[in-house]
Amino acid sequence: MAHPIKHFNTITKHRNKVIVHCFKAGIGFQGLRHDLSKYSPAEFIPGAKYYQGTRSPNEMEREQSGYSAAWLHHKGRNRHHFEYWTDYNPTVKKVMPVKMPAKYVAEMFCDRVAASKIYAGDNYNDSYPLEYFMRGKQRRTIHPETSDFIEKLLTMLSEKGEEETFAYIRVFIKNGKEY
Repeated sequence: MAHPIKHFNTITKHRNKVIVHCFKAGIGFQGLRHDLSKYSPAEFIPGAKYYQGTRSPNEMEREQSGYSAAWLHHKGRNRHHFEYWTDYNPTVKKVMPVKMPAKYVAEMFCDRVAASKIYAGDNYNDSYPLEYFMRGKQRRTIHPETSDFIEKLLTMLSEKGEEETFAYIRVFIKNGKEY
């Protein structure tokens, strides 16, 4: 049974949280463009069809189809996903992860925190996004420096809270630092 209204409400609630977080991180314009592809038919229709409310509909689509067409569409259009950042490496002759620009890692951080708040609900605390990240760390194909940087930000959130972490990200991005 499809749940278009519930799915719309969930993705909009999530997107709105990401927008707020992106403004706190100093990347407000990115926040305003965040996840607009989720409203396209290629992503919205499967999202409504596989909606459960407690996890990404892409997971259910994978379980039923063996892959998620919605996710393949989404990750190819949204630079805040580390899966977007792969390219052919001519040295080893295979597709490999590449280092993400810091502004997209900052957006990925905002996205992960917002998603954790949506899916954990009242069980959310500032350690939740780090715990989620660590559970999948061994299976993740991500550039090692990008992985280390997002882990550093999630650890900072866990230990020092949102205010200090967003302040750190703002200064980091404003100064054009490399991680």
